[in-house]
Amino acid sequence: MQPIQNMRASTAPVLPGVSSVPSLGRRPQVTRQSESLVQNRLEDVSGRSSAAAPSRQVTAMVATGPRPPSTVQFDNFDEGSDKGLFTSTNPELRRIVPKKEKGRVVVKVVYTVLEAQYQSALSQAVKKINKSNDKVCFEVVGYLLEELRDEKNYEAFKKDVNESNIFIGSLIFIEELAEKVIAAVEPNRERLDACCVFPSMPAVMRLNKLGSFEMSQLGQKKSIFSDLVKSARANNDAFEENLLKIVRTLPTILKYLPSEKAQDVRMFVQALQYWLGGSTENLENLLLAVSQAYIPALEGAEMEIQEPQLFPEVGIWHPLAPNMYEDIKEYLNWYDSRKDMTFAKDAPIVGLVLQRSHLVTGDEGHYSGVVANLEARGAKIIPVFAGGLDFSLPVKKFFYDPLKPTQALVDTVISLTGFALVGGPARQDAPKAVTALKKLGVPYLVSVPLVFQTTEEWMDSQLGVHPVQVALQVSLPEIDGAIEPIVFAGRDSNTGKSHSLPDRIDSLCSRAINWAKLRKKKKMDKKLAITVFSFPPDKGNVGTAAYLNVFGSIHKVLLELKDQGYDVGEIPESEKELMEGVLNQEEAKFNSADMNIAYKMSVSEYEKLCDYSEDLEENWGKAPGNLNTNGSELLVFGKQFGNVFIGVQPTFGYEGDPMRLLFSKSASPHHGFAAYYTYLEKIFGADAVLHFGTHGSLEFMPGKQVGMSGGCYPDSLIGTIPNLYYYAANNPSEATIAKRRGYASTISYLTPPAENAGLYKGLKELKELISSYQSLRESGRAVAICNTIIETARQCNMERDVELPEEDAKELAEDRRDLVVGNVYRKLMEIESRLLPCGLHIVGVPPSAEEAVATLVNIAEIARPENDPPIRGLPEILANSVGRSIDEIYSNSNTGVLDDVALLERMTEACRAAVGEFVNKRTDDDGRVSVNEMMNMMGAIGLAEEPWVKALKKTEFSKANRDDLRNTFEYLQFCLEQVVKDNEVGALVSGLDGTYIEPGPGGDPIRNPAVLPTGKNLHALDPQSIPTVAAVKSAEVVVERLLEREKMVNNGTYPESIAVVLWGTDNIKTYGESLAQVMIMAGIRPVSDALGRVNKLEVIPLEELKRPRIDVVVNCSGVFRDLFVNQMNLLDRAVKLAAVQDEPDDMNFVRKHAREQAEELGVSLRDAATRVFSNSSGSYSSNVNLAVENSSWSDESQLQEMYLKRKSFAFNSDRPGAGGEEGRDVFEAAMKTVDATFQNLDSSEISLTDVSHYFDSDPTKLVQGLRTDGKMPASYIADTTTANAQVRTLSETVRLDARTKLLNPKWYEGMMNSGYEGVREIQKRLTNTMGWSATSGQVDNWVYDDANSTFIEDPDMAQRLLDANPNSFRKLVATFLEANGRGYWEATDEQIEKLQQMYMDVEDKIEGVE
Repeated sequence: MQPIQNMRASTAPVLPGVSSVPSLGRRPQVTRQSESLVQNRLEDVSGRSSAAAPSRQVTAMVATGPRPPSTVQFDNFDEGSDKGLFTSTNPELRRIVPKKEKGRVVVKVVYTVLEAQYQSALSQAVKKINKSNDKVCFEVVGYLLEELRDEKNYEAFKKDVNESNIFIGSLIFIEELAEKVIAAVEPNRERLDACCVFPSMPAVMRLNKLGSFEMSQLGQKKSIFSDLVKSARANNDAFEENLLKIVRTLPTILKYLPSEKAQDVRMFVQALQYWLGGSTENLENLLLAVSQAYIPALEGAEMEIQEPQLFPEVGIWHPLAPNMYEDIKEYLNWYDSRKDMTFAKDAPIVGLVLQRSHLVTGDEGHYSGVVANLEARGAKIIPVFAGGLDFSLPVKKFFYDPLKPTQALVDTVISLTGFALVGGPARQDAPKAVTALKKLGVPYLVSVPLVFQTTEEWMDSQLGVHPVQVALQVSLPEIDGAIEPIVFAGRDSNTGKSHSLPDRIDSLCSRAINWAKLRKKKKMDKKLAITVFSFPPDKGNVGTAAYLNVFGSIHKVLLELKDQGYDVGEIPESEKELMEGVLNQEEAKFNSADMNIAYKMSVSEYEKLCDYSEDLEENWGKAPGNLNTNGSELLVFGKQFGNVFIGVQPTFGYEGDPMRLLFSKSASPHHGFAAYYTYLEKIFGADAVLHFGTHGSLEFMPGKQVGMSGGCYPDSLIGTIPNLYYYAANNPSEATIAKRRGYASTISYLTPPAENAGLYKGLKELKELISSYQSLRESGRAVAICNTIIETARQCNMERDVELPEEDAKELAEDRRDLVVGNVYRKLMEIESRLLPCGLHIVGVPPSAEEAVATLVNIAEIARPENDPPIRGLPEILANSVGRSIDEIYSNSNTGVLDDVALLERMTEACRAAVGEFVNKRTDDDGRVSVNEMMNMMGAIGLAEEPWVKALKKTEFSKANRDDLRNTFEYLQFCLEQVVKDNEVGALVSGLDGTYIEPGPGGDPIRNPAVLPTGKNLHALDPQSIPTVAAVKSAEVVVERLLEREKMVNNGTYPESIAVVLWGTDNIKTYGESLAQVMIMAGIRPVSDALGRVNKLEVIPLEELKRPRIDVVVNCSGVFRDLFVNQMNLLDRAVKLAAVQDEPDDMNFVRKHAREQAEELGVSLRDAATRVFSNSSGSYSSNVNLAVENSSWSDESQLQEMYLKRKSFAFNSDRPGAGGEEGRDVFEAAMKTVDATFQNLDSSEISLTDVSHYFDSDPTKLVQGLRTDGKMPASYIADTTTANAQVRTLSETVRLDARTKLLNPKWYEGMMNSGYEGVREIQKRLTNTMGWSATSGQVDNWVYDDANSTFIEDPDMAQRLLDANPNSFRKLVATFLEANGRGYWEATDEQIEKLQQMYMDVEDKIEGVE
């Protein structure tokens, strides 16, 4: 490498083979016009003639010299390659055919690799041999693993393998493609002269063959070496690492092997060293060495073959350094003596993590681009690498100060590998990675190089990064705590080499340095922009966030920041004063100057500072538009407190426009939205932004799903500001969208402490009557009490929940009376025991131990056989103590068997008493957990009575197994400590200090207590790990109960088709239960591969299924689509697999309907069997919720048209790379056959009326409108919030929700305690209830009547609501009137008159009219 002279720190070094970095003063211009212009853009880079480039241009920084001359068309893609695959590159580009010369042996080599970095070096090696070697020449062709999905490519691959002498494979870790490789190579294995497979799945490694060396033999025969290989195979997590250990220990092993075998083993290890060495010279010697040893025609041929050139396993590399370094002091000595650049004394230091394979193969241009950009910005760089897949080794070795070994030397780390820190593409070791990163304690960014797509394909893709790459290189690093998955490198379609994407590298480097600056800047000088939300855009909704008291939380945060030394100005005395300061008056008026105006931005300033303002004009016209404006200027709402700005994020802008809501794709942000983020970055100068609560709009703006370009709006909006984001711990799916599309480092917060809903009014009276009946059932008073129970149940509107007899109870036999009372009792227990969050959470205020009791009782209900030791559920332990099975008790209780309903209640009371006593013994005088170790020790050795034993002593469950109880309560001890821990504010302070925030899973803390404590950087899960075996088992139970319910109301007839809605968060919490339900309905079973990834399917035979295959129509939320594209393809494969089974129509409804629809639509059977739908890429929801929340719809047909336009994008496993394709015809055809609709509820925290998402995705009335017979489908909701899973009708669930929340004094009084925000929560529940009326018609009239009686006709309550939040109260009154006007509520004239008068009175109060 030649030295580069005369470089100045203010410009980027021009590295060999790397184009210079564009101006770094501001972000490069990126056109948002059709990204299909990428061909022209790349032609511009290569110097081809083209039209003038658009103003906002994304180019590729090609590190491989000029592209082919213009006479070469884009032949790197197959002609007419619109196959819907993720890549259409042509393997023929990698084919080298030598000139046949007399006397030379022609050896044909076929290779298959995961990534393309070997392509260039291997091609150069072959060309060099073919040019200069007089004994041998090579015909070579290479296939990228992903190309084998294409049938044409796969047939060519098989043909090439059939004709080859040598096969080489590496990093084959995708099972469905591994199976294709095995199917092609295995039949040829004996014929092949040599087969070299380097680190891959064990099944592929078994293809290895070099003379007598066979890995399959070595895995079975006894020898020291075979034991090592077995050990390596057994640990898939570190297979490559173990293989490298074998290489390193080989010299001591070979002496134990026979000479011939030793020679072959030595050859394999040498071949592996050549391959991992990766340079042109090493690959040249690999081909020559293997050919000389195993090609018969070359036996004895003399050739000059060099030993493998070895590179350090871990080291430091720099593009300008004379060599690699293995010592940090040596590297720093060289770095600090450089003459080409000078750095400030306090320059940020950025650690880069690289793959050695890219360095040794000469494919490092993209790394050089990052180094150049960072150094041009004044940052020092320490680029480290590892030869294996454990990158924690160089992190530990090189990222600490050599003079202060416990102190981090770097301020930020960027991994440019895209892989998990430990484990690569196979499986990660997250605990090891987190330990290393937590100790280092700096922000950890993992950027993404394109692997399976070329730059052109990525630019043209709506999906963005290939779903397999998302799973391997985005999802897995997130579990390590990684943030900001920015695509920084493209892949050249001709050479396979990686090249820099300057626009993306510019974004990555500026953001990384801004994270580093948080470590350098004094707290007093740091500027923080706290952003609150106003959604839906009504006048009482500023500061919305799920489960969160936003202004109370901000007040708490400001006080903590003041204590930490931040300049927060004068903090208002109370949260109310704080809110008034931001809103300027307590009621915030949407689109109104009544909110405090922090800044007025002129149009000229806006257009100068906002790079993409012109792109918004297509949707919103010229600035300033009509949102967040006074007509001439753009308005930024909020208020500044010292260096903290509290601002209000503008809304989407189209919520109230019914025509915009009908668009199938979402509109761009409006000018006011862009102006807000322009203000934060360019005018206020925020060092960080804190988005406060679940959730805002930025991350849901249009753009690629994952791996955004500079033309994607979320990327443009967030700019270069580090983004911290408080997110509800139970919503990891949407938090993941914020991480991937908003570059957020999330901080989880707890949902409010749960309580049992309890009983009130008539429901409480019913419980007392049932208690009387039980004690007097043998007496003469039993009949009278039964009659009173029936009458009271009717007064409580329970006649649709329980079958109540019309005749007098004296006409009923005793067992029939018991059954009636038992069913009423069961329904009461269902209501009473339901968990509900009470009030709103304040960040940094954990629940007391007493508040945690209900949560702990529910945690104790669930058996956890996977734990070590296994944990038995408390109800199961108690049931066994009285000689009963818990499943039998649940089953009998579900059918109203009075004795078992009563037994189940006694068990529930005993569980509560035992947990309550346990918590009480661990609580101090302040209500906080205090562990008394002496008492614990005395209990363990029997000197003190264990509290749970004491609680159960006087019950029928006193003989419960002590060991099982102790195991369960030891687990509860751990859970209790997690529940009451608090690091929510601490994690924020750490983030603002530029410190690594420890990752943690999101989900339901009852199902998965590992969610606790909060204050963690939320992550989801490996999308390829679901559904788990346990989830499939649970799914089978729910599907059986669903089908039985439907048969009960249809004279034993099975439904032919069920419409299912899938949610991202639900599937994370349940590890894929609803995903599994869909496949089980169709009679298909998901199967995991050797690495535990679920990507295979098997047909359940009809003899085993014992029922027909049910057709399914699946509509996935936009978030599910973003997180689980691989699983959407798996679902579609499952349905198509069912459709092609040769079975009778009456036993396979999937096939029956697909054949009918194929004929009707004139398409193939497989296309007609497409059943998986969602929004178009980058769009979310049907917008039905926005229309309902803003009353911006005329009739139900308009809502249904929104659903059809926005939710009918088909995901076809035969065209996986196409993403969502408009498929309304096949969607409507499939929906016409639907007999039932179905959704899941998996968490007590979120029910049907808590959020608008559920009714937004409900297709019940839509199906009725599409069916030719106009029949309303049945609607069901599976409730898996407890151990006793239930399947209820939608109307039953809406009634249960109303009774436990909206109409429950415990719930609404809890909300009223939160004042302004609590009133909004009450109003929201009523609006969502009306949403269910609109989409399903399943809301009973009495729900509106009772709500009106509770909130309107009670004058004291109405006044409290009005005083706390007049705007939300006005919306509440308006919703009652709207429900009546739309025919959903039959109200009396008196009720309507009162509501109308009240509406006018509230209007006058808001407008200040006396």
